[in-house]
Amino acid sequence: MIEPHVIVLEDDAELGRLLNRGLTEEGFRVTTASDASTVFERLAVDEPRALIVDIGLADADGRDVVHALRARGVAAPVLFLTARDALPDRLSGFAAGGDDYLTKPFAFAELVARLHALLRRGGVDHAAQVGDLRLDPATHAASSGGKSARLSPTEFRILASLAAQPGQIVPRRVLVRAGWPHGAIVHDNTLDVYIATLRRKLRGLPGAPEITTAHGIGYTLG
Repeated sequence: MIEPHVIVLEDDAELGRLLNRGLTEEGFRVTTASDASTVFERLAVDEPRALIVDIGLADADGRDVVHALRARGVAAPVLFLTARDALPDRLSGFAAGGDDYLTKPFAFAELVARLHALLRRGGVDHAAQVGDLRLDPATHAASSGGKSARLSPTEFRILASLAAQPGQIVPRRVLVRAGWPHGAIVHDNTLDVYIATLRRKLRGLPGAPEITTAHGIGYTLG
């Protein structure tokens, strides 16, 4: 299973450690940095799926860091952390290239929910392709071998989550988070029903990859 890589730029050492430990337990691969230079060094070898950036850094303004990241072509979503809650501060964060904004102090569960929402959005905002299978978010359709199948929004999000990690086991809890809004009550067999429907639709698409079960863990597309 591929763990999504997240870079946390936070110069509060205690908060950085808490975020590292908590996000690791949530299934992320975390790189923590206390200064901007460390982030750019890390980007040279391993671009993240998302970044969490504190605006009030000791050596720089987090918004300036994100400006520089965008100028370098880094498209990963950015979640800003800040003690400032004034509207001009929030607007300047979005103008700098941020995608979401969380004010300190915050609940860790909310940070995780916002991070997953950013990753889901980043995974389906553009057409994805696995082998001959192509997913089109504009039409919620899957196509392969000259044929296409319409998917419900939930089916599309689940399949897009699998397609984002082809050949890898995607845990059940990750697929549930992808398919349903935070806080939704999803029964144990609900995901299995959706997977069965997706398998049926994929069988009607020539050359499409199959969804296989990793019993007790999750599913794989490939």
